[in-house]
Amino acid sequence: MLAQRVASAAVGIPVIVLLIILGGNWYVAAVAAALAVAAVEFQHMRRDWLDPVCLLTGALVAGIAVGAHVGTTEWAAWLVGATVIAPLASLARPATGDTLMDALWTLGAVTYVGFLGSFIVLLRDIDFDARSWVFLAVFATFATDTGAFFTGRAIGRHLLAPRISPKKTVEGFFGGCAAGFAAVVLLAFVFDLGIEPWKISLLGLLLPPVAALGDLAESGIKRLAHVKDASELIPGHGGVLDRLDSILLTLTLVYLFTEWVVY
Repeated sequence: MLAQRVASAAVGIPVIVLLIILGGNWYVAAVAAALAVAAVEFQHMRRDWLDPVCLLTGALVAGIAVGAHVGTTEWAAWLVGATVIAPLASLARPATGDTLMDALWTLGAVTYVGFLGSFIVLLRDIDFDARSWVFLAVFATFATDTGAFFTGRAIGRHLLAPRISPKKTVEGFFGGCAAGFAAVVLLAFVFDLGIEPWKISLLGLLLPPVAALGDLAESGIKRLAHVKDASELIPGHGGVLDRLDSILLTLTLVYLFTEWVVY
C-alpha cells in the first residue's frame, strides 16, 4: 500500500506542479475534470456509475468550477442552478427507496464538491501571488497529511474519532499540525510572500486542523454510505474524492485568508 501511494505521488505531483504553474484554461479544465469525477464518485456511493443523475451532477459541478473562472455572475448562476437542478433530477430518478435522502445526497455532492471545489479555481485567479498561494495551500496540506500519516504509524496510540475514522490518532493529528505549520512558514519564506509573520503564523495554526477536519468530513460521508473508499481510480489512494478531501477545505480557507486577512 505504501509503495502504491509513493508511486502515485511520484506521477501525480509533477502534473499538479505543472498545472499550477500554467494556470489559466489548462488549470481550470483540469480542476473542473477532477471535480466532475469526484462528484460522480460521491454519487456512486448510492448510484451506478453511468446513472444519468451521476453524470448530470458531474457536469454541473464542472460548470461551477468553470463559472468561477469566468466571473462572479457566472459562478453564482452555475451554483444556484446546480443546487436546484441536481436534486430535482434525483427526485425524478430516485436511486433507493429513500427518495428524500437521495435528493439530499445529490445536494451534498453539489455543495461539498462543487461549491468548495470552486475555491481551487478562485485562489489561482486572485490578483496577487496567485501561483505561490496555491503552491503553499496544496503542499502545506500534503505536508499535514503526510505528517499525520507517519506520526500515527510511528507512535499513534489514542484514537481521534473512532466512530468516523478508526485509524486516525491524536498523536497523528498533532504530528500533522506540526508538519503543516512548518510547511506554511517555510513555503511563505520560499515564495517570498512578504506578509507579516503573525499572519503567516496564524495561517500555519489554522490550516492543519482544517485539513484534518476535511479528512474526517469525507470519512464521515463514506461511513454514511458504508464504503471504504470513494473509488479505486488512484492506486494506494482510493478515488479522486479521497485525494481532495482536505484540499476542498484548505484551499477555501487560504482563499478567504488572502481576501480577508492578507490583502
